Amino acid sequence: MTSSAPVTPASPKLLKVKDPQPGVPVFGCEHLQLLLSSGPVDRMRNTISHYKNCLRVIFDNTPIVPQTSKTPKNQPFTTLTPNYLCLQCTTTTTAQDRLAHGSETLHRFYVESRTGGLFCQMCDDFVWDPTLEELRMRKFGTGSFSARKRKHDELFTDASKEDPRFISTNTTEAPCRASGIRGIYNMGATCYMNVILQCLVHNPLLRNFYLGDGHQSGECAYKNCMSCAMDDMFQDFYAQETTTGYSASNILASFWLSKRKAYEELASNKEQDAHEFFQFLTEELHEINGGGRPDDSEENQPSKRTKTANDTGCKCIVHQTFYGKLMSTITCQNCGDINISVESFLDLSLGLDVLSKKKNLKASNLSLQRCLDEEYIRPERCEHICERCSAHEAKKQLSIKSLPNVLCIQLKRFKQQNNGLASKIDTKVSFPLKLEMLPYTNRARSHDTRQNFELARSCTYDLQSVVVHVGNLETGHYVSYSRVGNQWFKFNDHNVTLASKSQVLNEQAFLLFYVIQSLA
Repeated sequence: MTSSAPVTPASPKLLKVKDPQPGVPVFGCEHLQLLLSSGPVDRMRNTISHYKNCLRVIFDNTPIVPQTSKTPKNQPFTTLTPNYLCLQCTTTTTAQDRLAHGSETLHRFYVESRTGGLFCQMCDDFVWDPTLEELRMRKFGTGSFSARKRKHDELFTDASKEDPRFISTNTTEAPCRASGIRGIYNMGATCYMNVILQCLVHNPLLRNFYLGDGHQSGECAYKNCMSCAMDDMFQDFYAQETTTGYSASNILASFWLSKRKAYEELASNKEQDAHEFFQFLTEELHEINGGGRPDDSEENQPSKRTKTANDTGCKCIVHQTFYGKLMSTITCQNCGDINISVESFLDLSLGLDVLSKKKNLKASNLSLQRCLDEEYIRPERCEHICERCSAHEAKKQLSIKSLPNVLCIQLKRFKQQNNGLASKIDTKVSFPLKLEMLPYTNRARSHDTRQNFELARSCTYDLQSVVVHVGNLETGHYVSYSRVGNQWFKFNDHNVTLASKSQVLNEQAFLLFYVIQSLA
């Protein structure tokens, strides 16, 4: 009697695994049994030792590292889909090249690069072997092979442990190791949007907010809600192992349907300014999550917004993440009268055109620190009528009163010319991986930083993301870089590639995102 199940050339073989017998070792499949039980004892030891090394590569490194293999021309090749580490040699291969490697070397067993699961090429399936699985669970649970948090059989109910199928099954469900590394499709000159979304996806505060149900999409009453669209994106990036490009159509639709008059020109199929989109997106998220947006029943009435983007009392996720405070001190040069004002800021903008023309700065040797020195350490003359003596001569000193958790710095590369046309500034500005912001705060003038380590530590930032504009103003393109762990990645729409620190630091940055180091 034949089976009713259809059989195709790609169907794996159905293997009969005998029920376990007392004192008889159990293996994942009959092929693995031949590898581990036949031949000299050293071969079994070497196989187990090699499996441990594979697990070290997978779990002790950034997740993308074991996903790097070599092409037939011996060139490094990285894919966001899982690779396979050969259990019988040091080769890392893709799923497509696995058969070719097996035909050439007769190697049939591989370790999947995300989970450490064992794959048998002859079974064409993942296999569960008690000995190797115990090693994997130890490494996955505690990071060591010598101790473990829980025994493997404690992960199952008593009823399942009594079931013979529990011991003899030859398949395993791979745990999710989604890392948030995905490209975003260009939907028609939307690279300006994609780079900002990538920077926000890898922002630790926003990630924790949306993955922690900070915005309840199921209970949201807003139409075309941008925060709901952001929530969907975070869930897709971090809750699934999918590594194909993401279509941010919901975000684009919410953007185009927005009723913000200040950003009307952005809603088109032409290339736009990434910084303006960042301003729009943060203002939209602020109003939705800060409770200041009028509900849809009031959309035809005058706005009843109760909070503005500069509302310093707002505790929404946008203010907790990006907003700081600037302090302006104007000192009269005649009588010494001091006028102090404070305002909040979303980002720090540095005008490269003005800075490059200053005598004490060389346009060919600009650094981010020198630009910040000019803006927030050196006072400048300003027009000011003193209320006490009516003098017109005064000096203005800017300083940072409160630093944000994520500091965004814009290097202003676009300027308006006298003829009304815009042009791009290609001045190279070097920037560091670690940024010390204490010298630019008002606290730096009233504390001895050498005696206050905690104060200096609270003002130290690590570079998290970089937005770069490539090409000329009319036909240019945006790309971004973001750090995941200690590894940098380049995001060019839906294309994602590994990047080195030197590659990032040599780019002509447009936007820089620094995360406060104490968050780590």
